[in-house]
Amino acid sequence: MTSDTEHSPVILDVADTALTAADRRRLAHPLTGGVILFARNWQDRAQLLELTAAIKAVRADLLICVDHEGGRVQRFRTDGFTHLPPMRALGTLWMDDGRQGAGSGALRATDAATAVGYVLASELRACGVDFAFAPVLDLDWQAGAGAASVSRVIGDRAFHRDPRVVALLAKSVAHGMLQAGMAHCGKHFPGHGFVAADSHTDVPVDRRGLRAILADDAAPYAWLSNTLSAVMPAHVIYPRVDGRPAGFSRKWLQEILRERLRFGGAIFSDDLSMEGARRIDGQVVGYADASLAALDAGCDLVLLCNQSLVGEGAAQGRVLDDLLDGLELARTQGRWRPSADSEARRLALLPQTLPHPWDELMLEPAYLRALECLP
Repeated sequence: MTSDTEHSPVILDVADTALTAADRRRLAHPLTGGVILFARNWQDRAQLLELTAAIKAVRADLLICVDHEGGRVQRFRTDGFTHLPPMRALGTLWMDDGRQGAGSGALRATDAATAVGYVLASELRACGVDFAFAPVLDLDWQAGAGAASVSRVIGDRAFHRDPRVVALLAKSVAHGMLQAGMAHCGKHFPGHGFVAADSHTDVPVDRRGLRAILADDAAPYAWLSNTLSAVMPAHVIYPRVDGRPAGFSRKWLQEILRERLRFGGAIFSDDLSMEGARRIDGQVVGYADASLAALDAGCDLVLLCNQSLVGEGAAQGRVLDDLLDGLELARTQGRWRPSADSEARRLALLPQTLPHPWDELMLEPAYLRALECLP
């Protein structure tokens, strides 16, 4: 890499349980910064460890990521992986003081949340995974509690309706992940829980004003600005603040998240293949243009998921090649300037310690204690 291209912003996917020649070529590209794994990339622990080792053999600095929150968003569920609870279970525990007196439920919940984070991260790291997109900071809006309707995409992925509870439980999960040597990502800034539409298939719109959003859904980001390793913005439009979805908005990412809330960690775009990312300023855009818009708005890294299987034969995954080629062309033409600061934020997400091998982890006292604390 030459000095003017030292920024690897693209997080892409791979096709199967082992790398293809096309996967290796794309992972070796200097603009590729990491890979996101899915359930299709999983067979068992031995296979996952071989896959992650093969990725690192291409480039040791690649960030291996996964959506692994617990509940219904957990990519690896068999061959010894602990079935983690949905985050709402921790919020429910917070509210249950039982016979132990006021506040005891909250204390048990924070301890359990730390245990969830430790188990989640230590099991992933034992299989060569560097980073998980967790925890969710969206609020658990319920019908009749002020939201137009319940969010279909968030639901029990959220801890609680109260942003104070969300912040403390999320901080506890993050603490557990950090104890296991893994960074973390709060999502989906400034909040996806209030809108019913799913940004995977629609373009959600939240018509509240900035003051209401900052006082409620976005409050955990202000309280955790010195805690969070990374943030992922929502593919939601908040028209009273900006006409663009948050992940493409300089106002949201630069003026509010960076300057007003003082967040200094990495910013990931959400998946650019989602419907909520395909329309900017009322126009349907391609993946390269969406990536450029996200990077220009303030994202350090951009995700394009589930595209390695698109197409047939030699054209399979061509969308990923088009994205990399488009970014390279934009750099050459001066329409995009790589950011050394963004690259430093990406590298800071890589684990700094060696993981416990799986068999050792199964006997590790901290891991065994954490398992006992799970709700």
